[in-house]
Amino acid sequence: MADKELSAAEEAAARAKEQAEQDALPYKWTQTIGDLDITFSVPGTLKGRDLVIDIKKQTISAGVKGQDPVLKGTLPHAIRVDDSTWTLSAAPDNTKLVEIHLDKANKMEWWQHVVTDAPRIDVTKIVPENSKLSELDGETRGMVEKMMFDQRQKEMGLPTSDEQKKMDILKKFQSQHPEMDFSNAKIN
Repeated sequence: MADKELSAAEEAAARAKEQAEQDALPYKWTQTIGDLDITFSVPGTLKGRDLVIDIKKQTISAGVKGQDPVLKGTLPHAIRVDDSTWTLSAAPDNTKLVEIHLDKANKMEWWQHVVTDAPRIDVTKIVPENSKLSELDGETRGMVEKMMFDQRQKEMGLPTSDEQKKMDILKKFQSQHPEMDFSNAKIN
Protein backbone atom coordinates (compact mmCIF):
# COMPACT_ATOMS: atom_id res chain seq x y z
CA MET A 1 0.00 0.00 0.00
CA ALA A 2 2.77 2.46 0.92
CA ASP A 3 4.52 1.69 -2.37
CA LYS A 4 1.46 2.72 -4.37
CA GLU A 5 1.11 6.01 -2.47
CA LEU A 6 4.81 6.71 -2.94
CA SER A 7 4.59 6.03 -6.67
CA ALA A 8 1.53 8.30 -6.88
CA ALA A 9 3.47 11.01 -5.03
CA GLU A 10 6.48 10.47 -7.29
CA GLU A 11 4.17 10.62 -10.30
CA ALA A 12 2.65 13.89 -9.06
CA ALA A 13 6.16 15.30 -8.47
CA ALA A 14 7.25 14.26 -11.98
CA ARG A 15 4.15 15.93 -13.51
CA ALA A 16 4.78 19.10 -11.45
CA LYS A 17 8.45 19.22 -12.54
CA GLU A 18 7.44 18.68 -16.16
CA GLN A 19 4.81 21.45 -15.95
CA ALA A 20 7.32 23.86 -14.36
CA GLU A 21 9.82 23.14 -17.15
CA GLN A 22 7.17 23.75 -19.81
CA ASP A 23 5.93 26.94 -18.11
CA ALA A 24 9.50 28.30 -18.09
CA LEU A 25 9.75 28.09 -21.90
CA PRO A 26 9.41 31.42 -23.77
CA TYR A 27 6.61 29.88 -25.84
CA LYS A 28 3.57 27.67 -25.27
CA TRP A 29 2.83 24.60 -27.35
CA THR A 30 0.08 22.07 -27.84
CA GLN A 31 -0.26 19.08 -30.14
CA THR A 32 -2.66 16.63 -31.63
CA ILE A 33 -1.50 13.36 -33.13
CA GLY A 34 -1.27 15.11 -36.53
CA ASP A 35 0.03 18.61 -35.82
CA LEU A 36 1.68 20.92 -33.35
CA ASP A 37 0.89 24.57 -32.47
CA ILE A 38 3.31 27.04 -30.88
CA THR A 39 2.42 30.51 -29.57
CA PHE A 40 4.38 33.39 -28.06
CA SER A 41 3.71 37.08 -27.43
CA VAL A 42 5.49 40.05 -29.01
CA PRO A 43 4.98 43.82 -28.52
CA GLY A 44 1.70 45.07 -30.01
CA THR A 45 3.51 47.60 -32.20
CA LEU A 46 5.18 44.90 -34.31
CA LYS A 47 4.07 43.86 -37.77
CA GLY A 48 4.71 40.64 -39.69
CA ARG A 49 7.76 42.17 -41.41
CA ASP A 50 9.34 42.72 -37.95
CA LEU A 51 9.46 38.97 -37.39
CA VAL A 52 11.84 36.30 -38.62
CA ILE A 53 10.09 32.95 -38.89
CA ASP A 54 12.00 30.17 -40.64
CA ILE A 55 10.26 26.78 -40.84
CA LYS A 56 12.12 23.91 -42.48
CA LYS A 57 11.54 20.14 -42.60
CA GLN A 58 13.73 19.47 -39.52
CA THR A 59 14.50 22.94 -38.06
CA ILE A 60 12.70 26.02 -36.84
CA SER A 61 13.68 29.56 -35.89
CA ALA A 62 11.18 32.20 -34.77
CA GLY A 63 11.50 35.61 -33.18
CA VAL A 64 11.80 39.36 -33.63
CA LYS A 65 14.30 40.78 -36.16
CA GLY A 66 17.52 41.90 -34.49
CA GLN A 67 16.87 39.89 -31.31
CA ASP A 68 17.71 36.36 -30.21
CA PRO A 69 15.05 33.95 -31.47
CA VAL A 70 12.29 33.00 -29.03
CA LEU A 71 12.42 29.49 -30.51
CA LYS A 72 15.31 27.97 -32.44
CA GLY A 73 16.51 24.42 -32.91
CA THR A 74 16.20 21.02 -34.49
CA LEU A 75 12.75 19.48 -34.61
CA PRO A 76 12.60 15.94 -33.14
CA HIS A 77 10.67 14.71 -36.20
CA ALA A 78 10.06 15.88 -39.76
CA ILE A 79 7.21 18.22 -40.68
CA ARG A 80 5.40 19.02 -43.92
CA VAL A 81 6.72 22.51 -44.63
CA ASP A 82 4.12 23.33 -47.31
CA ASP A 83 1.28 22.65 -44.84
CA SER A 84 2.91 24.53 -41.93
CA THR A 85 2.04 28.20 -41.38
CA TRP A 86 2.38 31.14 -39.02
CA THR A 87 0.18 34.14 -38.21
CA LEU A 88 0.41 37.34 -36.18
CA SER A 89 -2.77 38.48 -34.43
CA ALA A 90 -3.75 41.09 -31.86
CA ALA A 91 -4.03 39.91 -28.26
CA PRO A 92 -6.29 41.61 -25.66
CA ASP A 93 -3.37 43.01 -23.59
CA ASN A 94 -1.80 45.36 -26.21
CA THR A 95 0.52 42.59 -27.36
CA LYS A 96 0.37 40.44 -30.45
CA LEU A 97 0.38 36.69 -30.61
CA VAL A 98 2.60 34.76 -32.98
CA GLU A 99 0.95 31.43 -33.80
CA ILE A 100 2.97 28.76 -35.61
CA HIS A 101 1.25 25.65 -36.95
CA LEU A 102 3.47 22.66 -37.79
CA ASP A 103 1.99 19.80 -39.82
CA LYS A 104 3.62 16.55 -38.68
CA ALA A 105 4.97 14.31 -41.44
CA ASN A 106 4.21 11.24 -39.31
CA LYS A 107 0.58 11.52 -38.18
CA MET A 108 0.96 8.64 -35.73
CA GLU A 109 3.43 9.90 -33.13
CA TRP A 110 3.42 12.27 -30.18
CA TRP A 111 6.33 14.69 -29.83
CA GLN A 112 8.21 14.90 -26.50
CA HIS A 113 9.30 18.49 -27.21
CA VAL A 114 9.21 21.14 -29.98
CA VAL A 115 13.00 21.29 -30.41
CA THR A 116 15.47 18.63 -29.34
CA ASP A 117 17.24 20.76 -26.71
CA ALA A 118 13.99 21.70 -24.91
CA PRO A 119 12.71 19.82 -21.81
CA ARG A 120 10.73 16.69 -22.67
CA ILE A 121 7.21 15.74 -21.71
CA ASP A 122 6.14 12.18 -20.92
CA VAL A 123 4.13 11.27 -24.03
CA THR A 124 2.79 8.12 -22.36
CA LYS A 125 0.62 10.41 -20.19
CA ILE A 126 -1.12 12.04 -23.17
CA VAL A 127 -4.81 11.28 -23.30
CA PRO A 128 -5.88 11.95 -26.89
CA GLU A 129 -9.20 13.59 -27.60
CA ASN A 130 -11.78 11.23 -28.97
CA SER A 131 -12.17 11.82 -32.66
CA LYS A 132 -14.62 10.39 -35.10
CA LEU A 133 -13.26 8.30 -37.96
CA SER A 134 -15.25 10.51 -40.32
CA GLU A 135 -13.17 13.54 -39.24
CA LEU A 136 -9.88 11.94 -40.34
CA ASP A 137 -8.42 12.43 -43.80
CA GLY A 138 -8.69 9.45 -46.16
CA GLU A 139 -5.17 8.10 -45.69
CA THR A 140 -5.22 8.35 -41.88
CA ARG A 141 -8.74 6.93 -41.72
CA GLY A 142 -7.66 3.95 -43.84
CA MET A 143 -4.67 3.28 -41.55
CA VAL A 144 -6.83 3.49 -38.41
CA GLU A 145 -9.52 1.22 -39.86
CA LYS A 146 -6.86 -1.33 -40.92
CA MET A 147 -5.31 -1.23 -37.42
CA MET A 148 -8.74 -1.71 -35.82
CA PHE A 149 -9.58 -4.61 -38.19
CA ASP A 150 -6.20 -6.29 -37.54
CA GLN A 151 -6.66 -5.88 -33.77
CA ARG A 152 -10.12 -7.51 -33.90
CA GLN A 153 -8.76 -10.33 -36.10
CA LYS A 154 -5.88 -11.01 -33.66
CA GLU A 155 -8.26 -11.05 -30.68
CA MET A 156 -10.37 -13.69 -32.47
CA GLY A 157 -7.30 -15.71 -33.49
CA LEU A 158 -7.92 -14.94 -37.17
CA PRO A 159 -5.36 -13.75 -39.74
CA THR A 160 -4.60 -10.02 -40.04
CA SER A 161 -5.18 -8.26 -43.36
CA ASP A 162 -1.49 -8.70 -44.32
CA GLU A 163 -1.53 -12.41 -43.41
CA GLN A 164 -4.78 -12.85 -45.37
CA LYS A 165 -3.21 -11.13 -48.39
CA LYS A 166 -0.22 -13.53 -48.29
CA MET A 167 -2.55 -16.54 -48.05
CA ASP A 168 -4.59 -15.27 -51.02
CA ILE A 169 -1.42 -14.82 -53.10
CA LEU A 170 -0.31 -18.36 -52.21
CA LYS A 171 -3.75 -19.80 -53.13
CA LYS A 172 -3.67 -17.97 -56.47
CA PHE A 173 -0.14 -19.26 -57.16
CA GLN A 174 -1.21 -22.80 -56.22
CA SER A 175 -4.18 -22.65 -58.62
CA GLN A 176 -1.88 -21.43 -61.41
CA HIS A 177 0.65 -24.22 -60.71
CA PRO A 178 -1.29 -27.43 -59.97
CA GLU A 179 1.81 -29.49 -60.85
CA MET A 180 3.64 -28.26 -57.72
CA ASP A 181 3.29 -29.88 -54.28
CA PHE A 182 2.55 -27.30 -51.54
CA SER A 183 1.75 -29.79 -48.75
CA ASN A 184 4.85 -28.80 -46.72
CA ALA A 185 4.82 -25.06 -47.60
CA LYS A 186 5.18 -22.56 -44.76
CA ILE A 187 4.15 -18.91 -45.05
CA ASN A 188 6.66 -16.40 -43.69
